[in-house]
Amino acid sequence: MNTIDQFRKETRTWLEENCPPGARGPGPVHTGSSKIPLAHPDLQVWLERMVEKGWTVPTWPKEYGGAALTSEQYVTLLEEMKAVGARPPLINRGTTMAGPTILEFGTEEQKKRLLPIIARGEGAWCQGYSEPGAGSDLASLRTTAVPDGDRYLINGQKIWTSDGHTSEWMFILVRTGPLEPKHDGISFFILNMDQPGVDPRPIQLINGGSHFCETFFENAVADKRDMIGELNKGWTVGKRLLQHERSGMEMLVSGGTGRRRTSVVDVARAYCSEDSGRITEQFRDPVTSYEMNAHSLRLTQRRIVEESTDGKTPGAATSIMKVVSTDLEKIQTELMASLRGTQGYGWEGDGFSQAELDGTRQFLWSRAASIYSGSNEIQRNIIAKRVLGLTD
Repeated sequence: MNTIDQFRKETRTWLEENCPPGARGPGPVHTGSSKIPLAHPDLQVWLERMVEKGWTVPTWPKEYGGAALTSEQYVTLLEEMKAVGARPPLINRGTTMAGPTILEFGTEEQKKRLLPIIARGEGAWCQGYSEPGAGSDLASLRTTAVPDGDRYLINGQKIWTSDGHTSEWMFILVRTGPLEPKHDGISFFILNMDQPGVDPRPIQLINGGSHFCETFFENAVADKRDMIGELNKGWTVGKRLLQHERSGMEMLVSGGTGRRRTSVVDVARAYCSEDSGRITEQFRDPVTSYEMNAHSLRLTQRRIVEESTDGKTPGAATSIMKVVSTDLEKIQTELMASLRGTQGYGWEGDGFSQAELDGTRQFLWSRAASIYSGSNEIQRNIIAKRVLGLTD
């Protein structure tokens, strides 16, 4: 038995023995937030057991809370988690965005102090980037950070702050060099959300949720030691974090295990099947096309993991992943609504199942996917210039 086969066998045995029932199959995943009640106590048990193994961030070095798995071992772990129906123990912007950025740009002191907190799931994370008037043109941001002894005082406003009201930590871009060219006067900080100077206010969305916030800062405090990278050089750090966000790693992790929505095929068979059980001819081609494209995306994401032996993302090519994955999400929700017919557009009432009501909200939410993390129009410009090498 070779080394990877032995790892697979040991991993399967450990997962079967240690993943509790309440953390198996489709369902909610621990976010690390202390402000959201856990859907099941087993989620905390599962998190603690995986933290002990270093498998909340499996490829990170052991000294920072990871397990130092190779890319091959990491993919094997995902496969075995899927085999036993285990959900991810933890998914938040700390493990998928802030942590990888700190690994690359942080000092050794910052890594030893911040990364274990992320690995243990001690708090959820949000992103302080967009502002009124500084969305796609992010470098025009106006939120300021002014030095005050061994700290900075932050004043201004962010908008579209995902989960700002349920997060303990924020990574934020602020203007520290007002006289510098706009890209050169920006710094990147880690900010504690639980302080008097931070006021996140949920925004009511069309799907009925309040996932986003507008966040106000009035003399909010950030320690100087929590500046990631150099003063006025945060634009480089902030762009790199966006590449981690666009790489689709969270989708790979969640899609490869027990956390998944009802599939398009399941909906087609439930609502649009013939007596033989086959999907009706009208929807056979669009369902097949979607499933082929979705499978291709998953394979591409997996290839990225296997090729990223240094734990880094593939740079500007992540814009391709962002465009494809968000376009597919829109196609998926539109197709599922069409398959359900009039049952696919219910908002409330006894005439609709919970899955149908959830589908309506997912359909509405998917419209935002092509806008956040840099609109798909912006991503296509990045692909043209930095991937294809085209000129203006």
